[in-house]
Amino acid sequence: MKILHLDTNHDLLINQLNNLGFTNHEDYSSSKEGIEAKINEYDGIVLRSRFTIDKQFLDVAKNLKFIGRVGAGLENIDCDYAQQKGVYLISAPEGNRNAVGEHTLGMLLSLFNKFKKADAEVRQGKWLREDNRGIELDGKTVGLIGYGNMGKAFAKKLRGFDVEVLCYDIKDNVGNADAKQVTLAEFQEKVDVLSLHTPQTPLTLNMINTGFINKFKKSFWFFNTARGKSVVTKDLVSALKSGKILGAGLDVLEYEKASFENLFKSSENNECQTERSRSSIENLPEAFQYLINSENVLLSPHVAGWTIESKEKLAQTIVDKIKAKF
Repeated sequence: MKILHLDTNHDLLINQLNNLGFTNHEDYSSSKEGIEAKINEYDGIVLRSRFTIDKQFLDVAKNLKFIGRVGAGLENIDCDYAQQKGVYLISAPEGNRNAVGEHTLGMLLSLFNKFKKADAEVRQGKWLREDNRGIELDGKTVGLIGYGNMGKAFAKKLRGFDVEVLCYDIKDNVGNADAKQVTLAEFQEKVDVLSLHTPQTPLTLNMINTGFINKFKKSFWFFNTARGKSVVTKDLVSALKSGKILGAGLDVLEYEKASFENLFKSSENNECQTERSRSSIENLPEAFQYLINSENVLLSPHVAGWTIESKEKLAQTIVDKIKAKF
């Protein structure tokens, strides 16, 4: 079987597939049209999020037997059409779930203890102890929306704290010893901290909006290490301004490109993007301007699952699943 790799990954992925007898080709630069022109030669493709695998792509991939996505979600693939054509879909949420759990906890503790603000002030020679008095996680109720691989990993990290952990999920009976599954009404009545761990689907697009936020009984802290388009950013900013949301840790943003590689729509290389980014920030939506200037907002560039260890584990998961199936 011939496999085409469309994104760079850990070396073990190709090395182990070679050892298993697969023929591996790499193409990290051709346009989507260029890939479509030769994809009929391949039995499988492995990618991260370089471009969308749509009906047109799948129609020309006449010999395709599987798609391996080195990541958790499959939203960049027309899954229904792929399955109609008998294409086996592989993802690897097991590979970066621990990284996501640790990143979410890190963001939470950082905001609670005002690390961002305190660090910036000390670097300016300011020593404002009372202004940087933090709050403790113990005694709080932490609520997780989405209780799959990522939600369970974060709940596991909370075992060492004296907290109540609740989860809400569209699937029944997903709760475990680390989190009690409750109705959405109970969830919105009790939580002090809300952490989002859902995939991007039609049900989760724009899910966090003003109507949803205002149903919470208490003001709460919000964390999103899932997908940016699940949150209506202007509604989040309104809630931050009003105090309904006390602070936010955002690893993902509504404005990201589908590839997750940057915030900008240009096809320029990363070096050019970096140069342009300083001037482009001012052209981004007003809501984003608010986020980047807020002391109680912590941002990271879609790296919650992006660790040295997860790079290896993601690749190994893909290899193991290909081996098991083929």
